[in-house]
Amino acid sequence: MKTRCISAAVMISLVVACFLLTPDSRIARTVFLLAVTILAVRETCRVIKAKNVNCAPWILYVFSAAAIALIYLNHFSYIKESTYYIALEIIIFLAVFAIMSAGVMCKNVRGPGALATLAVFVYPIVPILIITKLALLDDWLIIFALACISTWVCDSFALFGGKAFGKHKLAPEVSPNKTIEGSVCGALSAIVTGLIISFFIDVSPVCCMLTALISSSLGQMGDLAASLLKRMSGVKDYSNLIPGHGGAMDRIDSLLFSIPSAYYCLLIANVIK
Repeated sequence: MKTRCISAAVMISLVVACFLLTPDSRIARTVFLLAVTILAVRETCRVIKAKNVNCAPWILYVFSAAAIALIYLNHFSYIKESTYYIALEIIIFLAVFAIMSAGVMCKNVRGPGALATLAVFVYPIVPILIITKLALLDDWLIIFALACISTWVCDSFALFGGKAFGKHKLAPEVSPNKTIEGSVCGALSAIVTGLIISFFIDVSPVCCMLTALISSSLGQMGDLAASLLKRMSGVKDYSNLIPGHGGAMDRIDSLLFSIPSAYYCLLIANVIK
């Protein structure tokens, strides 16, 4: 427990420093998310390798760096909007081409490795790229606060609610300890969290509650999706990077779905642009 608490304190300090305290926090947020992307790719490929399937992570590292740099340049209008979309299409095309070429040319990759690399290309890279784009917006703090706080509260109450009231398994083959009752408790806590957050930001209570409910619910599915990969490969954690917490993917799995969904909710509600 002591190790877990110390690790949590270090993680929180690092995130606060990168996202709030640096002179140009947009650069710090971008670099931080690039590092998270690389760690997430590395850990996901490691989990897949436990099934004797070798990915081609070096291709994904290069693609991630190029895509994040492109997102950053586009946000600050260093390149034209039309150029941005053409460049993004080219990067995606070259990444897919390189992945399939690795399957053909590399004996340790072949077909299964190429297909697995394409899967990692979609998850977790795509959600993190969306989050990177959102981290550069003026309203990023509203999006992240609603998504992250409601998701963390939902996770905690789902755990406690499951222990207190849980009788029906939610997804026993993926996560045997999660229950429907716990999930409902988590969802209700997220609604209350959204209401509380609405007193601190310029967003209507109804919008905050709905956004918190939707984003935390998708966050629960994100947690299950990450657990699916681990259970499929027979591993407990994505890595031992963070003592007491596992790997980077073990910490961000819920947020990969909750942060983008919070943005789309607020966008549909015309709260942000």
